[in-house]
Amino acid sequence: MAGQLILGLSILVGLHEWGHMFAAKMFGMRVEKYFIGFPPKIWSIQKGETEYGIGAIPLGGFVKISGMIDESMDTDAMNKDPQPWEFRSKPAWQRLIVMLGGIIVNVIVGVIIFIVIAYNEGEKILSKEEVNKYGIIAGDLAQQIGLRTGDKIIKVNGKSFSDFNEVISSDVFLGSNSSYTVDRAGEEIDIDIPNNFIEKLSDPEEKGNFIRPAMPFKIGELSPGAPAQKAGLKVGDKIVSINSAPIRFYTELQAQLPPLKGQVAKIGIDRAGQQQIIDVKVSDEGTIGIGAENLLVFTTINYTLGQAMQEGTKNAFAVVFNNIKGFGKIFRGEVSASKALSGPIGIARMFGGVWDWARFWHLTGLLSMVLAFMNALPIPALDGGHAVILSYEIISGRKPSDTFLENAQKVGMVLLLGLMAFAIFNDVWKAVF
Repeated sequence: MAGQLILGLSILVGLHEWGHMFAAKMFGMRVEKYFIGFPPKIWSIQKGETEYGIGAIPLGGFVKISGMIDESMDTDAMNKDPQPWEFRSKPAWQRLIVMLGGIIVNVIVGVIIFIVIAYNEGEKILSKEEVNKYGIIAGDLAQQIGLRTGDKIIKVNGKSFSDFNEVISSDVFLGSNSSYTVDRAGEEIDIDIPNNFIEKLSDPEEKGNFIRPAMPFKIGELSPGAPAQKAGLKVGDKIVSINSAPIRFYTELQAQLPPLKGQVAKIGIDRAGQQQIIDVKVSDEGTIGIGAENLLVFTTINYTLGQAMQEGTKNAFAVVFNNIKGFGKIFRGEVSASKALSGPIGIARMFGGVWDWARFWHLTGLLSMVLAFMNALPIPALDGGHAVILSYEIISGRKPSDTFLENAQKVGMVLLLGLMAFAIFNDVWKAVF
């Protein structure tokens, strides 16, 4: 889990800082240091004017460009006359490109990752017709807003949909005044979604407790030595009853087993059209050791390279737009920052405890776009803060004083350190409580 996060961030931070370094060297600026990770130093090598190295703290990195006021706060050098190779001696437009170099690289990397994912994996769609064969399973959160198990969703925000992902998309939960229209026993009912509903969905304890399609199933796998295998159940069997109670969906099986812990259950199965009853002893954990194979029909859309470029770019920038919408909800007071923001611990949990390359690259692409967005925020000490100041200089023709830049950097560092401390404390709080 932590290893995946460190690898992903190391790749992204390394490329981000390379973007700054490449732009700086392109304009003849001297780059003194290029480090992945923060001090203390683990390893470094000197090549030409630049020291390349790795720091012990992996959640970040930096480049040290001569003549630039940055997080190193090397103000002594700023008291000397500007030299031709220094950042401060270059035209404002060149300095602006240097400051935007990391953001640009992160955007390019994020877009490329999403394009490759779209090209290699395509898109799996569960159609409206397939979802509404059996309707939805409504969890506790869904029931709180008025949804019921068996409802058939026919509209999202007043419009029809073609893929179940549209029903649970960020547009629904990050938007305002969203709603579902459902068919409940032949009657159309509108269900309003509260504007702060995303806060409840972001609670780790409520994960997966909203809606999902009712899933008919058959046994897809058997755990070796588990009760199901010992009793003679086979891959491909359809479980149709437990102790004479009918079973149609996997959620019904999951609900029926826990009360039977340690007992022998009479499980009715359909095996190639033949009905039979098999006695299975339920484990003390309330399971029988099977994996379910979903019998709903998914449609896979395969993209050409051109289509993947369009789809991947759209998916990459959707990450940025969702972050903007999310911050909007925080500022409007619809969502609390403690529920919406995650630090390194929360992000590491997203990667999961098992290495999955598909998930790794998807999350790395997502993080690349998030890093680009966060660095673009107009906060002193971030690239976006520097860009705002340089844009002012370009437009006004007046360069802010070094004293102003130093003070702005200090304020920005305090804000960033405070935000980082809040995010880490928030992660620990959510994990413990």
